[in-house]
Amino acid sequence: MFELKKSGDKFHFVLKAANGQVILTSQMYASKASAMNGIESVKKNCGDEKCFEIKTAKNGKIHFNIKSTNGQIIGSSQMYAGESGAKNGIASVAKNAPGAGVKEV
Repeated sequence: MFELKKSGDKFHFVLKAANGQVILTSQMYASKASAMNGIESVKKNCGDEKCFEIKTAKNGKIHFNIKSTNGQIIGSSQMYAGESGAKNGIASVAKNAPGAGVKEV
């Protein structure tokens, strides 16, 4: 399930797995329509492993970004202890995003 949230005058979304865990958090968007476009971009691009980028933070933790076809980051994961956790997170996005509904919270 995608949850669309308003923070001040900006919007962002999270993608949650069936167990309620957040697996992806978006950037902030200036409008609701832009955030909805971001959700559609995740749904469209999550099946293409080239759209995912695994990164290592300064503290040694691993996370991933999903990017649109133009290279812009659409969303980022939580931090994982290792690369295998990040790869499981990517698999979860690929599994959950395409058919996920959107709920405004």
